[in-house]
Amino acid sequence: MAFIVLAASVLLIFITVAAYNRLVSLRNRMQNAWSDIDIQLKRRHDLVPNLVEAARGYMQHERETLEQVTSARSQAVASGSDLSARIPAEMLLSGALGNLFLRSENYPQLRATKNFQLLEEQITSTENCIAYARQFYNECARRYNTALAIFPQNLLAAACGFSQATLFAAEAAERAVPQAHT
Repeated sequence: MAFIVLAASVLLIFITVAAYNRLVSLRNRMQNAWSDIDIQLKRRHDLVPNLVEAARGYMQHERETLEQVTSARSQAVASGSDLSARIPAEMLLSGALGNLFLRSENYPQLRATKNFQLLEEQITSTENCIAYARQFYNECARRYNTALAIFPQNLLAAACGFSQATLFAAEAAERAVPQAHT
């Protein structure tokens, strides 16, 4: 009888350790995926001032648009590492950049400059990298969140302080295609 109790205790400890290690592994993978996004977001933050400066001389009647981009960048940079504040700020910056590129179509002289073309290409490339990294992060976060919700791991997760991950998902208004203003 003592052997059965001992074997059951060892099995329970083994299962608990394995579940804990799985949760840690999933959390680390998700944090690493966020780090990949963060690198691209920082790259975009570095490119935005150059883009605004390149556009400023040509888009004199679009002062509000340029200010929106600058303000959105400032909010994104200031949002820090708190994902619940950072994700909406980054989405706002993406929307402001999309609006700037849309409005730049009304300024063929601006679009003809090599500097603007290069910056637009770099930002577009960065946005594509962000989109890919965001997909990977969201998949990691979904797996992590699912593992936290499954019994009996949910009991272990609650006892050990694991918390749900925030998804980097666009809201409906942010998914909308910017409309040209005539």
